[in-house]
This record gives sequence, structure tokens and C-alpha cells, in this order.
Amino acid sequence: MKKLIPVLYCLLLTPAFAADVAAPPAASPAKVSVHRYLIERTFPAGALKGLDAATKKKVNANNASVGVRWIQSYANADETKTFCVYEGPSEAAVRKAAELNKLPVDSITEVPVTLSPK
Repeated sequence: MKKLIPVLYCLLLTPAFAADVAAPPAASPAKVSVHRYLIERTFPAGALKGLDAATKKKVNANNASVGVRWIQSYANADETKTFCVYEGPSEAAVRKAAELNKLPVDSITEVPVTLSPK
């Protein structure tokens, strides 16, 4: 009887432990490749003066909704032209982000190659 108790104990507890076994991982979604783009924009004089933290936060949220990320922007001296670096899954997604943010787009060029002076 003493030998039977440990065997019964194991048989009774095995189903309880089996319920704790993690299910096999679900198939992961297809990884979306990220592309880098240079966007040229033309603005009316003074349009960039209202670019505050709240506006940037809204732009970033709209961008994220379509899988786009604003990396950095450069402006000419009178702030009527910008050259912006973005990452996103496609040119169409970058255009959609601009539309959501009501931003003009003069041109979009994919820039996959990084050149460095070093």
C-alpha cells in the first residue's frame, strides 16, 4: 500500500500540471520590412511656427497608426521648405500619414543607401 500511494499521487496530479503547460506559440505575423524615405514639402511662410510638442505628438500618433515613423526634418532658412526622413513599410503608407496630418508632399524618394564620410 505504501508503494501505491506515491503512484496514485503522481497519477492524480499529472493532469493538473499538464494544464499549466504553455501552448505552442502561434505563428508570428509576417515581419514588415521598413524602408527609409526622404520627403520634400513646401509650406506657406510662417506655417512651421505652430509646430509645438502637442502638434508633434499628434503627428507621431497619426504616423504610428499606419506604421510610419518620423526620424528627422531639416528646413531651409525661411522655413518654407522641409526635407524629412521617415521610415515606413511603403511609400503609400508615408503618403497616408501625410494625408492624416494634413501635410503637403512635393516628392517622396526612397533612400535605402547610407553614405558616410568615414
